[in-house]
Amino acid sequence: MTWYVYIILCTDDTLYTGITTDINKRWLKHCSQKGAKYFRGREPKDFVYIETGHDRSSASKRESIIKKMTRGDKFHLIKSDSNQLKNVVIHR
Repeated sequence: MTWYVYIILCTDDTLYTGITTDINKRWLKHCSQKGAKYFRGREPKDFVYIETGHDRSSASKRESIIKKMTRGDKFHLIKSDSNQLKNVVIHR
């Protein structure tokens, strides 16, 4: 099973980092405010970063690393070659 690590830009310009096995299902949960509590009071705007090819363990470790990054470092990551957003089909 492939796990994704993702970053979502929110309507209040904050960045949310998470993991999932189904990127489209997770997007719908966040939009309906049935996913993470973080989205109660704010809305997801768009995916800005996705990494694929993780197992559960490596996805969790990577999520933890990203969450500890500064906002500036996260934007550098978003602009980097490791961003696989263009290779993932997202249905909205």
